[in-house]
Amino acid sequence: MAKAERKSTKAAKPAKLLSGGNPQIAKGYGDAPVQAYIAAMPGWKREAGERLDALIEQAVPGVQKAVKWNSPLYGLEGQGWFLGIHCFTRYIKVAFFRGTSLQPVPPGESKSGDTRYLNMHEGDGLDEAQFRAWVRQASQLPGERM
Repeated sequence: MAKAERKSTKAAKPAKLLSGGNPQIAKGYGDAPVQAYIAAMPGWKREAGERLDALIEQAVPGVQKAVKWNSPLYGLEGQGWFLGIHCFTRYIKVAFFRGTSLQPVPPGESKSGDTRYLNMHEGDGLDEAQFRAWVRQASQLPGERM
């Protein structure tokens, strides 16, 4: 995350949903594009996205945000991205990029090395204390450079 990137905030265009149910949002850095993504999340996913965003901010005050590849990313300045969110037709996928290093390890396996997922379906309860703990742990690990 370069300093110039963090200060960049692109004006939000109306979002359309891609075929898999993910909002199409222009690449941008800062809170505004992430909030535009969340606002475009369909149905129950919008409220869940708002809650996830709030929990991430509680766990890591000053977290850096961006939307890249139609997905919100969360990270720390100079340390890369530690978490990403992506909407699918029936669920939200939260990716912990160094998830195999978290305790306990998040439940969703990945084909890519260290990544682990938390998949949220409509009606699923979220253990908010566990989620915040994962976010805090993830923020203390080296992030992904994207």
